[in-house]
Amino acid sequence: MMEQKAKKRILLGKLGLDAHDNGVVIVAKWLSDAGYEVIYLGFYNFPEHFIEVALQEDVDAIGVSFLGGEHLYYTRKLTDLMKEKGINNIKLILGGVIPSHDVDELKRLGVSEVFTPGTLRQTIIESLGKLFKEGM
Repeated sequence: MMEQKAKKRILLGKLGLDAHDNGVVIVAKWLSDAGYEVIYLGFYNFPEHFIEVALQEDVDAIGVSFLGGEHLYYTRKLTDLMKEKGINNIKLILGGVIPSHDVDELKRLGVSEVFTPGTLRQTIIESLGKLFKEGM
């Protein structure tokens, strides 16, 4: 008998002082409905807390929503901590108000996907499916 594959686990939340969480809450629901296990941290988090919880919860991905322009600063902090801890198996996914001219830099830092406002539910679900399939 084949062992059933566990659901992919995704840690979602906000970093810093950005408390606008409507979008990430909606995405959390979409991902849950699509069969992902979502661990939602809420807002007012620090990068160290994200990484600590990601390791404790054995997540497959970290998803962070940004609306305040701090995406480059916090992504650098997150990716530095991930390198420091030797984490290379957890995907980093960003969403929110992120200018298109910053996407290349974010990808260079190690971000797997960037979703901006208006990204359709189906696009997010399909992109994550491909991302996890490629990472296996």
